[in-house]
Amino acid sequence: MRKNIVLISICAALSHISCQHHESEKQEEIHFLVTSPLKKDTLITRDYVCQIHAIQHIELRAMEKGYLENIFVDEGQFVKKGQQMFKIMPQIYNAELQKAQAETNFAEIEYQNTKQLSEKNVVSPNELALAKAKLDKAKAEQSLAQTHLQFTDIKAPFDGIMDHFQVRLGSLINEGDLLSTLSDNSEMWVYFNVPESEYLNYKAHATEENLLKVNLLMANNTMFEYPGVVTAIEADFNNETGNIAFRATFPNPKSLLRHGETGNIQMSIPLKGAIIIPQKATYEVLEKSLCM
Repeated sequence: MRKNIVLISICAALSHISCQHHESEKQEEIHFLVTSPLKKDTLITRDYVCQIHAIQHIELRAMEKGYLENIFVDEGQFVKKGQQMFKIMPQIYNAELQKAQAETNFAEIEYQNTKQLSEKNVVSPNELALAKAKLDKAKAEQSLAQTHLQFTDIKAPFDGIMDHFQVRLGSLINEGDLLSTLSDNSEMWVYFNVPESEYLNYKAHATEENLLKVNLLMANNTMFEYPGVVTAIEADFNNETGNIAFRATFPNPKSLLRHGETGNIQMSIPLKGAIIIPQKATYEVLEKSLCM
């Protein structure tokens, strides 16, 4: 009788534990939201690291040798086309021009005298031609001396912003020495690399009348207020990366962008028949998005 009571007690205890286990299982049940993916045409935005260049960025170099006599502009200053920027000491070139002018005057007088004698048949036509050749040579040397003198005045070839000076007032400058650089920032050329597959997709949809618009995300994570358009593609692919360089042109009326800046180009890419999955149904592993 005692054994039967113990057995009944054990069975009751096991039954109680089993009921508690089932209750805990019910409490741990998780409900998932279920949805169906959509298939439709859409646009995605991709980022490309880019380099920003001025539409014109040139080096200003000396064409003649001499001491830097004057600097008429300052670093970072906006200059207009034709504005004088530097002056190299012109005394030697002035003297050479005066010498050439004197030789031209002498040759002109000699030619006129020979011409009068030739008209009276005193000298031969060959002597007149020789006098004419001497005059032409003197005029050419005078023009060359005038050009050398003009090279001592260095003027802006276009509107732009001056960069850092490589020389100082009074410096001895040799022919070809770098003085500074000049940037035309009215428009900016932005270069970025695109994979081959995306290049082929772009060429399949691009037309001359419908240029692809892009946006520029600047280094401070702010979007540049003016959109740009893709205006050029380089000729060759990079065999090491499989990319090709695109060039987008951006207006820069406020001169915010400068030559040498970096940023990110944001380009919208069309996808045909894409399967749209809610973002909550994905997770990331090693920077790759996977579906649950």
